[in-house]
Amino acid sequence: MSLKEQFGTDVLLTGWGHTRFGKLVDDTLETLIVQVASEAIANSGVDAADIDEIFLGQFNSGLLPLGFPSSLVLQTAPALVNVPATRVENACASGSAAFQQGVKSILAGTARTVLVIGAEKMTQASPELVGSALLGADYDMAGKFSTTGFTGLFATVARAYEERYGPIGDVLGSIAAKNHRNGLANPYAQLRKDLGEDFCRTVSEKNPMVASPLRRTDCSPISDGAAAVVLTSDRFRAGSAVTDAVRLAGFGQANDFLPAARRDPTEFAATRVSFERALAMAGVGLDDLDFAEVHDCFTIAELIMYEVMGLTAPGQGRQAIEEGWVYRDGKLPVNISGGLKAKGHPVGATGVSQHVVSAMQLTGTAGDMQLPAPRRAVVQNMGGVGIANYVSVLESV
Repeated sequence: MSLKEQFGTDVLLTGWGHTRFGKLVDDTLETLIVQVASEAIANSGVDAADIDEIFLGQFNSGLLPLGFPSSLVLQTAPALVNVPATRVENACASGSAAFQQGVKSILAGTARTVLVIGAEKMTQASPELVGSALLGADYDMAGKFSTTGFTGLFATVARAYEERYGPIGDVLGSIAAKNHRNGLANPYAQLRKDLGEDFCRTVSEKNPMVASPLRRTDCSPISDGAAAVVLTSDRFRAGSAVTDAVRLAGFGQANDFLPAARRDPTEFAATRVSFERALAMAGVGLDDLDFAEVHDCFTIAELIMYEVMGLTAPGQGRQAIEEGWVYRDGKLPVNISGGLKAKGHPVGATGVSQHVVSAMQLTGTAGDMQLPAPRRAVVQNMGGVGIANYVSVLESV
């Protein structure tokens, strides 16, 4: 049953904007937000005066003197003054959390057109402060200092995986090399360099071990950046100038226990449920998908996503990379954008960015990243170590 059959309307992505990700010293959080909001509205076929509600995904307000960013969006256009604007936070899934809030407003009938933005400014802070802020998403480590930060948490997952299924160092290196190679074609990506498998698999002075078994190339970078998308009801589209659009076919959310000690660290059970809910709502299976954008904050996360989404059995994720299934010419290309690993991970922007680059693919506007005529995609974004999980299924109109 489609969204229209369930709720009386489809939800369409009708315009989007995206900054480059990286160390953007000349930009503030405000300039990033205004840039992508302006682009999204201009490309949507609707006017700023048509926006009924605004949701802003942002996690680390504590990294900036300004900790109340929702109204920064109003600087985009005078017509946005007095439009309801809400900051949404759910750790590294804040962007997708904002996206789903916008979707639900449209499905509830309280808005016809919603502007969703994800934005984060991180590089002006010290690595220690960034690490401490990110650890706020963990039950046991919140408020504490750690030399390895969130990397240490995912390294614990990787070690547990190795204890159960065997060494994965070379597999993780292959995932990193794939995503760096994909990032070359993405003009928004922070790390546009093909590092090669040998470099990504080897510990060296330029690729040190951060938290065993995760090397620097297994970790996404600290980033600044923003992305935005305009969502509309198809009932509104009939009376607007909207042309190119992407349809939301299904979505899912699931949360897990916060202390990792309460669950299997390699299972990511709630992530699996979020996939199942989104695919069931869309009425599709993996064989119906043309590509996936998944949350590879660390390469171990992407490896486990192969298993969680059902591409392989548990413990067999290496098969997907070793047999080329997830490469650009494979049966389910994963992270054609370069993923968080190469594109960058400005935390609050990530979920929105994943939807934007997927919409570009589905409308044939992805430039050098473009796949041959894709029709359907899955987007997965998570906060914490598989704690807050969001999945969307998008399809061309």
